[in-house]
Parts: sequence; structure tokens; C-alpha cells
Amino acid sequence: MERKGDPMRRLQMGCAVLAAALMVWTAVPRAAGDSEEAARVREASTVFNEIMEAPDHAVPDSVLHKAAAIAVFPSVLKVGFIFGAKRGRGIISVRDANGKGWSSPAFLTITGGSFGAQIGGASTDLVLIIMNRRGVEHLLSNQFKIGGEATAAAGPVGRDAEASTDIQMRAEILSYSRSRGLFAGITINGASIRQDLDANQAFYGKRYTSRQIALQHMGGAPEPTAAWEATLAKYVK
Repeated sequence: MERKGDPMRRLQMGCAVLAAALMVWTAVPRAAGDSEEAARVREASTVFNEIMEAPDHAVPDSVLHKAAAIAVFPSVLKVGFIFGAKRGRGIISVRDANGKGWSSPAFLTITGGSFGAQIGGASTDLVLIIMNRRGVEHLLSNQFKIGGEATAAAGPVGRDAEASTDIQMRAEILSYSRSRGLFAGITINGASIRQDLDANQAFYGKRYTSRQIALQHMGGAPEPTAAWEATLAKYVK
């Protein structure tokens, strides 16, 4: 006879929840005729625009003024049952050396893990502000772990806020998340970021590395790159 609260049954149920959530996450909704990669660029534009249109909860101007690159990961999925997992797909653009423009988007993935008593799932928008060239070089490497190769900190929030703490001033990456309308700085040390070569190839028609796209300006500017760059230029003066 099955006992109530049988551990094996709970584990099986948890695995089913995890599998179902991942299936939903991979079924990315997009407009007819729109590629998954183009949809990702459009989503990133929408996320960043919505965040910056809320002055009391936006990335501070003082942070954006110093930004060397900006990465946006729309709808990062976190699910858990006994163990947890995080995974998301996003894009990054690097600011031109003269400060007057941005590179075309290069595609990235982010993964992380956690352990503990947890169940359920959540979808979160993640924004990374890379503050210097060293942070850009780390993030565009084949793979790196935040908090390992590059220092990271929860970013300050509010259009007029200052990145004033010692940790924030020394950090190469300031990180933010938005979940259920709440936008705040978040610590994501331990997450791993990789270039998404498959997405780069699908979007640009050639298997460019994210470094070639963001730093060497290879690949051109397929649609909707112009709209994404215009969104960045609107808020980063």
C-alpha cells in the first residue's frame, strides 16, 4: 500500500513539474514568419523599454552612462523540486568606443543551479550592465561563471540613484531582475554564461562567435537589430 507522502512519489511528481515547465519555456511564442532569434531580439527591446519607462524603478542614468555593454535575458525560467534549475536565452550589445552607437546583438545563454527544499517555477527578466572592457571580454568568452572570472553585484535602482557602495563601484557587472512587475538589483553569482553559436548562425546566416559580432561587427544588422539599437540609444546618452 502506498503511504501518504511517499518520497519516491514526491520526486516523480517533481520531475514531472520540472519537465512540463521546461517544455512550456522552450515553446517560445512568436509572430508568424518571425524566427525565434528575431523574436528574442524583439523581446529584449520590449523588456528594456518597459523597465526604463518606470523612472522610480529603472536602471540609474549614472550606471547607464558608464555602461560598456548591456545584456538582456527575457523570461529566464527557474523551476525547482528538491533541486532547482535556471536557464535563459538573451542578447548582448557592446557600446562603440566613441560612445555613439551599439553593436548588433550577439546571442547568449545563461544557466545556474540551486539546491534546497523548493517547488514550483517562476519566469524572470534579467538585465546585466557590464561596466568596463574587462567585464565585456569575460562575458564574451566561450563560457564564464559570474563571480568567478568577473565580479558582479546587485545594481542600484531608480533613475537618480548612484552606484555608491564599494562593491558596486568595483563590480564589472551590475545585475537586475524583474519578476511580476517588481524590478530590483539581484545577485547572480554562480550563474554561467555561454555564447549561443546556434542562434548566431540562425540569425546572421553564418556561425559567428558572439565576440566576432559584438566586437568585430561581423554579420551585418538583420531586422529587428535597428529597433534594438534604437531602444538602447534612447536611454543611454
